[in-house]
Amino acid sequence: MPETPAHEEQAGAQDAEDAGIDPAILTQLLPFDPFDPAFHADPYAVYRKIREQGPVTRTPLGLVVVPGHAGISAVLRDNRFGWGDGATVAEHFSQGPDGTTVRPFIFMDPPDHTRIRGLVGQAFSARRVDALRERAGEVVAELVESAVAEADGGTVDLISAVALPLPAILLGELLGVPPEKHARFQALSADIAHGLDPSLFLTPDEVARRDSARAELYEYFGQLADERRAAPTGDLISELVAAEDTEGKLTGHELVVTLTLLLSAGFALTVNLIGNGMLALLQHPEQLAWLRAHPDEVPAAVEEMLRYDPPGQMISRVALADAEVAGEPIAAGEQVMLLIGAASRDPEVYEDPDALVLSRPAGRNLGFGLGVHFCVGAPIARLAAQVAFATLAGLDLELETTSPPRAPYIITRGLKELPVRVAPAR
Repeated sequence: MPETPAHEEQAGAQDAEDAGIDPAILTQLLPFDPFDPAFHADPYAVYRKIREQGPVTRTPLGLVVVPGHAGISAVLRDNRFGWGDGATVAEHFSQGPDGTTVRPFIFMDPPDHTRIRGLVGQAFSARRVDALRERAGEVVAELVESAVAEADGGTVDLISAVALPLPAILLGELLGVPPEKHARFQALSADIAHGLDPSLFLTPDEVARRDSARAELYEYFGQLADERRAAPTGDLISELVAAEDTEGKLTGHELVVTLTLLLSAGFALTVNLIGNGMLALLQHPEQLAWLRAHPDEVPAAVEEMLRYDPPGQMISRVALADAEVAGEPIAAGEQVMLLIGAASRDPEVYEDPDALVLSRPAGRNLGFGLGVHFCVGAPIARLAAQVAFATLAGLDLELETTSPPRAPYIITRGLKELPVRVAPAR
C-alpha cells in the first residue's frame, strides 16, 4: 500500500474525533481502520491480508469477518443469517402514524421481506427497465453535451455532471416524480446514501442530514401517494398504492419508506458504479481502447467494473440461529461482516483478480449481493451504467489527477469528484 502523507493521516484521525470515536477501539472492533485515508485509497490491499488469514476471522471485540467468495455466498444463501433487530439496523427503523415500527425492506427478514420484495420488484422488472433504455440514452447525451459545452476544453467533474444527475432523473421518472423535483431528490438521496454506514462511524451532522432527508422524502412521497389514490396515473407509485392494505400487503407508511429506499439505494449504487468504473477505465487506457473497439461488449464490461471496484463493499448479517461458515461455528446472535470487496478479488474464483480485464467472462459476481436480498435496484443501476459508459467511451478523456478524492465511507465506495479534461473523440 502506498505511504500515506502526514496531513492525510491527521485528517483520518480528525474524522474519528468528529464521529466521537476513540481510534484505539476501532482496531479491536474492525479488521481495518475506517478513518484511514490509505484504506480508502486502496482497501483491496487490506482485504488481501484479511483473506490470507483464513475463511473466517474474529476481531478482538467479537465481530465475525468473512472475506472469501465461497464463504460469503454460503452466508447469503443461508436463512439462518439475516438482519435481526440489533442496533445496526434499528437506526434505520421509523414510526408509522399508528405507532407501529416500520423498517426498510432491505433490512427485513422473511416473511415480511418476501411480502414487500414481491411488490417492489415491479419497479425494476425487465419491462420497466427496457422501457427506460432509450430515455437513459437521451439523458446521458444531454448531460454530456451540456458538460462539454460548459467546460469549453477545460475541466469537467464527471460525478456532478453525469453520475449524480443521471440516476436522480431516471429514478424520478420511474417513480412518477415531476422533473422540477429531480435536483432536490439528488441532494436528499446523497444524504441518505452517505448515512448507510452505522451511525457509530458518522459525524452528528451526517446523521442529522440522513434523518432529515428521510423525513422529507417520507412526507413528499406521502403527498404523492395521496394524489395517486385520488387520480392514478399508471406509474409505479400508482401501482404500489393499489397494493396498500390488499390482503395486508402494504401499509401506508410501508409505502413511503419503500419508495424512499428505492430512490436512495438505487441512486447510491448507480452513482458509485459509474464513478468507480470511469476512474478504472481512465487508469487503464488499454481497456478503454478495448471497449471502444467492442461497443457490443458494454454489458459484460460493466460486470467486470462492478467486480473490480464494487460500489457496495460490505454487508452485515446476524446469525439468527446457530450456524457455521467454512466449518467455523457461529453462535446465534453473533454479528457477521461480509467483505464483498474482498470476495471480488478472490484468487480462488478470479484469475489475476487485481487486474481490470473487460473481456473477462462474467459470472459469480457478488457486487449486487446474492439470494433473497439480491439488490432489487440492480437492473436500473446496470442500465444507467451501460448507457453512461457507452457514451463516455466516445470522448477523449484525460484525468486531472491520478488520485481523485474518495468519499470516506465503508459500506459504499465512491468518489467525491472525478475531474477530467474532455473533448469530442477524434
